[in-house]
Amino acid sequence: MDIRKIDDDYSVSGQITVADIETLKSLGFRSIVCNRPDGEEPGQPAFDDVAAAAEAAGIEIAHVPVGGMGLTEQAVVGMVDALDELPRPMLGYCRSGARSTRIYEAAEHMRG
Repeated sequence: MDIRKIDDDYSVSGQITVADIETLKSLGFRSIVCNRPDGEEPGQPAFDDVAAAAEAAGIEIAHVPVGGMGLTEQAVVGMVDALDELPRPMLGYCRSGARSTRIYEAAEHMRG
């Protein structure tokens, strides 16, 4: 896992796995947002599997996928909701971390 800190409350990484959840918990993450659609590439862990592991570890999680259409208004609103509702610090993940960075920036802009 290559975790990149965006600010004090939000970091991003590429794809995480069920096995990464305990490490994320030990690093102090209190919530996770998945910005990757299920089935984007073969072998990708399913969101439901990652979510079950996160919830079992006491980490809140949301799925706000950003697919081939790029950042849609619906996705940005979903990220705003996640930022308003989930505890921090938060980790956003996608394939590389780029979409999670862009959607965070767009959501923060929308939030004013």
